[in-house]
Amino acid sequence: MDILTEKEQFQEALVSWYESVKRDLPWRKTSNPYYIWVSEVMLQQTRVDTVIPYYERFIEKYPTIEQLAQSDEEQLLKMWEGLGYYSRARNLKAGAQQVLDHFNGVIPQTRKEISTLKGIGPYTAGAILSIAFGIPEHAVDGNVMRVLSRIVMIEDDIAIPKTKKIFEQVVMDLIDHENPSAFNQGLMELGATICTPNPSCLLCPVQSYCSAFHEGRELELPVKSKKKKSKEIPVASFALRNEKGQWLLKQRPEKGLLANLWEFPMIELTTTESAMDLLKKQEGIEIETPVKIVDFKHIFTHITWHVSSYMSDITTVPSLNDRIAFFTDEEVERLPKPVPVIKVWEQLKKQYGITIYDERTDEKNSNT
Repeated sequence: MDILTEKEQFQEALVSWYESVKRDLPWRKTSNPYYIWVSEVMLQQTRVDTVIPYYERFIEKYPTIEQLAQSDEEQLLKMWEGLGYYSRARNLKAGAQQVLDHFNGVIPQTRKEISTLKGIGPYTAGAILSIAFGIPEHAVDGNVMRVLSRIVMIEDDIAIPKTKKIFEQVVMDLIDHENPSAFNQGLMELGATICTPNPSCLLCPVQSYCSAFHEGRELELPVKSKKKKSKEIPVASFALRNEKGQWLLKQRPEKGLLANLWEFPMIELTTTESAMDLLKKQEGIEIETPVKIVDFKHIFTHITWHVSSYMSDITTVPSLNDRIAFFTDEEVERLPKPVPVIKVWEQLKKQYGITIYDERTDEKNSNT
């Protein structure tokens, strides 16, 4: 089957299906390129249902590019707290500043120019250009590669970066120049709802154009080699209080994993020494006998933390500075923290009945 000979029929089937069944999502109610940029960045490696409330709060807090560019980074990271991959938030802020500095506050409308913005790769560039500006540009993500690998029978390994170029060219060959926004979003929606890893082919609006379906090979595609196994690292996290009931937190380095976020003192358990001995040796901190809080696993892209968390009173205090200090319950609540620290903090609040004063409502929120 040569889909190019039936391109117009394929476009019509996909676009009409999308416009009749598309999910009601807040970023689909606007053509504002800044809002679409924010949504596309948030949706990277994050589920739609998770993104919706973050997106709405973010746009309310930073309704313009200017306000995002001028935002305080700690407040920005707090707004992003729980979404993970915090470099996305920093890149958004840096990209917004670039728009102000180099493009007079207007998001550029060419792939070459928009790709110069921090954090905007080929997919995000194409999504903004096609959805916000109606420009026929490819926007190829994992869902789109899954759909097209089946429709066009592409058997190249999608785990190999150069393979993406094949799919980008296919999109440019097939894209609806009259409605590139609906076409690209239709491919994404199809991959998210019907052409999933276990596809519902009988519900597919473009089933008649799908080569893999006609050959009974839809479950074989896309071809994707397995990722390398992530590195497993056991870590211990210590929620430590002083005699005033304040908590000791450290700010992570300015670069690297979870940059600039705040955490309870944490050590990697890479030797046979006890967690308490390593805490004293590496951090200069001595504590009372700790109480177990919660154990859990947290998966990053290339590593997995196996976290054991403890609570204790601190007996020997390390040297304090602007990156390691004691904080009240309310201050800890306001600090931008990575998900593993949030898990420990939420368990602490529940286990010890910690009550947080909410300045917005003049009420106390208790976890008892």
